[in-house]
Amino acid sequence: MKIKILKLSVIILLFSFISAGCQKDDIFELDIGDENAVIQKEVNGIEFKFCLLNEQGEPSTIFDEGENFTFQFSFKNLKEDTIIVTTEFVDDEFFRVYQVIGTEHIDKGKPWSGIWCDFSLTPQELVISKMDTGIISIPWTVDRGTMSYSPLCSFKTKKKPLNIGRYQTSFDLNFHYKIDRKERIIDDLKFKINFEIN
Repeated sequence: MKIKILKLSVIILLFSFISAGCQKDDIFELDIGDENAVIQKEVNGIEFKFCLLNEQGEPSTIFDEGENFTFQFSFKNLKEDTIIVTTEFVDDEFFRVYQVIGTEHIDKGKPWSGIWCDFSLTPQELVISKMDTGIISIPWTVDRGTMSYSPLCSFKTKKKPLNIGRYQTSFDLNFHYKIDRKERIIDDLKFKINFEIN
């Protein structure tokens, strides 16, 4: 009897390990009206922040009709060592917006039209010293004069303000960086912001 209980315990333990290894990605999500409208998570000594900024530069999930808003994603190096970040984590879904109507998600596009426009046709390496921050910041409706430092092209597309409704923007992070030429990866993280235009 004790042997059967021991075998059963071992089987249950194995299933626990297997199911723990098959869990979904870590999802960091903001809901409409959240008091702190910034996703801020530290993973392996790197602090990630994702938010939408209103026209006053304040994080928000609720915007007025016709108001422009800015997508901002940053990564701060909290490590003792300098890190080198490759910008290949910016993929086609980065900052993409969907209008949410019931269970339907309607693609509204993204605020940028291409990658690496200010540099070359390949991902760039950003050197981030201890306590320094890399930032990608781009408004939904853009003109050429409002562009801040970013590897993203925005002035090729003329976006209209979003209509009244509920929206969602999210991306899966696959963040590659190097310390002393050794590559490290932070992945399986999903950043998601639910927001509303009134």
